[in-house]
Amino acid sequence: FPTFSSQLPDPAIEDQGKDYIRPILNKYAAVCVRCPGYGTRTNTVVLIDSEGCVTFTERNMINADVNQWQTSTYEFKLHS
Repeated sequence: FPTFSSQLPDPAIEDQGKDYIRPILNKYAAVCVRCPGYGTRTNTVVLIDSEGCVTFTERNMINADVNQWQTSTYEFKLHS
């Protein structure tokens, strides 16, 4: 079987479209996006401490209203 790992990543392929995609990523990869007809509807944060305790918090927009959010938090411990 041929191995492709020595050929990846290919710099020529990695650079394709970079000038096109970079402005899009800069605009839409923000923590909170607000544009007409498009934007952040959910934020999620996962915290894991050195003891394996996890805090999972998610905030969801209600009915596409930027002034109404519902936050849910779950805490649990990872099994080792």
